[in-house]
Amino acid sequence: MPGFFFSHNNMTELNGKEDCKLAEGKVHKKKQKAFGADLKSYLKCMVPHIESGIKASNSRNVMLSAEEVIQWSQSLEKLLASQSGQGAFREFLKSEFSEENIEFWLACEDYKKTKSDHLHGKAERIYEEFVQSDAIKQINIDYQMREATAKKAQDPTHSSFDEAQKTVYILMERDSYPRFLKSKSYQNLLNQLQNNTSK
Repeated sequence: MPGFFFSHNNMTELNGKEDCKLAEGKVHKKKQKAFGADLKSYLKCMVPHIESGIKASNSRNVMLSAEEVIQWSQSLEKLLASQSGQGAFREFLKSEFSEENIEFWLACEDYKKTKSDHLHGKAERIYEEFVQSDAIKQINIDYQMREATAKKAQDPTHSSFDEAQKTVYILMERDSYPRFLKSKSYQNLLNQLQNNTSK
């Protein structure tokens, strides 16, 4: 089955510098690019050798096919189940100045897998970064949910952020996800993969 190959390492390199800055507790606001520019550059990194079909050696390679990209349009759940889909959607949300939604959702998914003795530290970080009223990446939840989540984060369990995560998921599903599917970047990627498949 024809498709494109991209290095799994390329995806992690894209966010590596930004993640390091966050880990150091530093906040760096960068000048936002034109709509879709980040997504376009991300997708170019995902398929760096379109013409030659060369696969990068010494790294885990993942095949991005038209079928996978089509599946992204079936549901937000299927989009988020794909590492490539998460990356593309994240870049789209950055272009809309709302990447905090997927970052919070992913942080909650990671939190659910945390060992019980590490819950308190992670809960505190998630609360400070996304939930508290003056959070750097404050998510769009109402006052009551913010207060309820704050209480749950003080005595954390694996489900402390479930309600807030569900609210953010619904917001992405109803708002950002349909726009992502209509975006030129998504449509261009899909067309490019379909054209390559038909050759």
